[in-house]
Amino acid sequence: MSDGKTIAFFPEGAFGPALNSVGIAQVCREMGHNPVFIADAGFGGVFEGYGFEEHLISMSEPMEPEAMARYWVDFINGQIPNFRTPPLDQVSTYIKACWEAIVDTALWAEKDLPATLDKIKPDLICVDNVVLFPATKQYGVPWVRIISCSENEIEDPDIPPHLSGCREDDPAGFAAYREKFDREIGPIHAQFNEFLKDCGEEPYPLGQFFEASPWLNLLHYPKPLAFNRRHALDTEKFVYLEGCIRKEEPYEVPQFKAHNDKPLLYVSFGSLGSGDTDLMKRLMATLGALPYRVLVNVGDYGDDYEIIPDNCHVESWYPQPSVIEQVDAVIHHGGNNSFNECLYFGKPALIMPYCWDGHDNATHIDERGYGIAMERYTWADADIAAAVERMVTDRDMQARLDELSVHMKAENGTQKGAEALDNLLKQTAG
Repeated sequence: MSDGKTIAFFPEGAFGPALNSVGIAQVCREMGHNPVFIADAGFGGVFEGYGFEEHLISMSEPMEPEAMARYWVDFINGQIPNFRTPPLDQVSTYIKACWEAIVDTALWAEKDLPATLDKIKPDLICVDNVVLFPATKQYGVPWVRIISCSENEIEDPDIPPHLSGCREDDPAGFAAYREKFDREIGPIHAQFNEFLKDCGEEPYPLGQFFEASPWLNLLHYPKPLAFNRRHALDTEKFVYLEGCIRKEEPYEVPQFKAHNDKPLLYVSFGSLGSGDTDLMKRLMATLGALPYRVLVNVGDYGDDYEIIPDNCHVESWYPQPSVIEQVDAVIHHGGNNSFNECLYFGKPALIMPYCWDGHDNATHIDERGYGIAMERYTWADADIAAAVERMVTDRDMQARLDELSVHMKAENGTQKGAEALDNLLKQTAG
């Protein structure tokens, strides 16, 4: 191990990338380094909860806490209708709105980020985001790109475009998605390139908002599920972490009013998806009529649930890795944390995606035989019953999952990521 160094982690203000970075940072701290976190002002407290120093910056127009909470409620409610549409249609709605907001975060962050980095004086900067923050590249120390999203965030002409949800054997779908994405995102991309120019950076090609790090890139994706690329990734610069499972507090499964001897399911659609309470209520009613126990993550919307079936238990938050390790099957939205945690613990998943790389993860896990993809809104009760029955009885699927789980646990992604950062610090010391 090199002498203890200060490592600045700068994840996107979302729980997926944030908690992935926590997993690596926990091991870095055990190795004697000093991990600190840079975070959006509205995301404060998350990293302190794991015992890490936080440095908060403004990444959007400052608002009072109540106004910020209202903004996100309105954003979620406004996007729920778009979640009912296929990925190609979402390009001109949800995806476009997201890229406008993402570019705006980069512009805002540049106001505070240089001074924040000067205060931290990091020896290494790790960015888990989909957009370049010029100050991280220009600070003068090595910077690492962390890729929490699906592996196809690093594009290749022979693999499905990121966020498209295309199958691997659909090149016509690739072309249609890329054409629409470039057309719809073009004006936002032009604005971003003007920002890069003002910061002394070269413009990016259309559709690209970030670049690979010349030092190191960490992919959370399991390598056995990697896409078949035309251009292989440089193994010296791209390291598959095979999942990055953080340490969470133990979880004790509660007693249920019904079916205490039946298989245990876990349902979570993430902080954004939990806002679709009509869908959650419908799914809970369906599962309530089946012979299973069900843990349901309802996020900040617990007060909306007046009727809870006897075989269901709801919470606003679960220590998810500790829960998934104990369940028999999972129903989730395809977020990369849930995606990797299910594979790491060898648990079959029914993925019902609604946005971003959830579409990619659902399609890919289905076509490779490690889980089931299902459209989020058009299912019937019998479809859910059949999918859950298959998850708890399909021996071939379980054998594949067991083999992958052994592989991912042996790779030990958090340790592997921390060691890769430590090695980079050794190589660049001087």
